[in-house]
Amino acid sequence: MSQDVLPSAPLNPPPSSSGQEPLVVGLDLGGTKMAAALVDAGGTLQGPVSSCPTPAHDGPAAMLDAISGLIAKVVETGTHQEPGKAAAITAVGIGTAGVVDVERGTILSATDAITGWAGTQVAAGIQKRLAAQGLGELPIHVENDVDAYAAGEAWLGAGTGAEVVLMVAVGTGVGGALVIEGRTRRGAHHVAGEIGHVPVPGAQGEPCTCGRTGHLEGVTAGPQIHRRYLAKGGDPDVPDARGIEERAAAGDDIAAEVYRDSAACLGRALAGLVTVIDPDVVVVSGGLARAGDLWWEPLRQTFAAEIIDPLAPIKILPATLGTTAPIVGAARGALALATSNDNHRP
Repeated sequence: MSQDVLPSAPLNPPPSSSGQEPLVVGLDLGGTKMAAALVDAGGTLQGPVSSCPTPAHDGPAAMLDAISGLIAKVVETGTHQEPGKAAAITAVGIGTAGVVDVERGTILSATDAITGWAGTQVAAGIQKRLAAQGLGELPIHVENDVDAYAAGEAWLGAGTGAEVVLMVAVGTGVGGALVIEGRTRRGAHHVAGEIGHVPVPGAQGEPCTCGRTGHLEGVTAGPQIHRRYLAKGGDPDVPDARGIEERAAAGDDIAAEVYRDSAACLGRALAGLVTVIDPDVVVVSGGLARAGDLWWEPLRQTFAAEIIDPLAPIKILPATLGTTAPIVGAARGALALATSNDNHRP
């Protein structure tokens, strides 16, 4: 059965018990830190963004404790209008790395970036912890972090007004998501839109993080750009992809080559996906998307050379919401879940 995130109905969550505009907490769970904020029904952040380190290698219980602790902190911090006064919330939305069973709020599979995360019942664990902290048995929405990012950008960012948005995130890994009519489409096995493990010309023989070779992520992700730079004889003192970007801008030929390869392979992969999906727009986010013309020019040139004429007008745009996108996207899922729960009450 295909699994989609978010109903297509308008978001009209019920008022809180105080009669005020309903608020939810949106949380972006990363491998090194997590960030969260209060969000209203229009997608506006109504309080400051709070963050804390992610205890990624301390086990699932420590992770759930940290998540619930951050949510409680956001609630206690209050809104911009009433700082220091605990906010009333109707639901929580969480965007996390891994393949997520959205209906159950469970992690189906995950990399070792978060130790033991696969199999974790996130929704149930967070709901139990928040209830113990006196916040009640709140609806908890859990989805993949790139899906949350895509939902935010499709709602209020670079994809606003588009019916079909293909989202690609390029940073330490390569992820993707597909949003159609406001709904993030997950597919039968919860991985629709995941472009990182698409075989692509130019990546032949390159090792991928999944253990196979020839995939887009093996050439385009930041750590793989760094690995390829060193393998081609680049300066071993350059610490990461950002350093390679700086070297390329300064005239380092090897650095420029691996950056061009990264962008060109993404352009080819996007041409293939766009031909199959026919989106209104492609939105690109992540650290590599901030690299400037050094990366964007070969990406767009390769895409233009590969795409068929009827699809040539489709634009590839940088994301616009920045680090708040996954918070807003996760909040949208929470708002939808709160609305659905209210509509199904007897």
